[in-house]
Amino acid sequence: MKKVLIIDDEEPVRALMSLALRQRGYEVIEAEDGEKGIELARRELPDVIICDVRMKGLDGYSTLSALRKDPTTAAIPFILTTGYADSEGMRLGMELGADDYLPKPFTD
Repeated sequence: MKKVLIIDDEEPVRALMSLALRQRGYEVIEAEDGEKGIELARRELPDVIICDVRMKGLDGYSTLSALRKDPTTAAIPFILTTGYADSEGMRLGMELGADDYLPKPFTD
């Protein structure tokens, strides 16, 4: 079973994504901030990470940067999510090593 790590400071968003992924057969682990997300990524080695850009504390860009610098997590696909999808922010995410962007709100 593929394992997905969701990092988002908004519990309702995490719950919605988690439910949708579990219904499709994925194992889901969750973190409410970047620091916990980094810790879980290093310990659990998920198949993919979905991370919000704008979070309190360590934001998505900083979380991505930290995970890309760690040889243990550097190759894990990383998808940034944001409700503020502007071209400058998307470019920054891609320069830092994001594999894709997923705009909010999500649709099925």
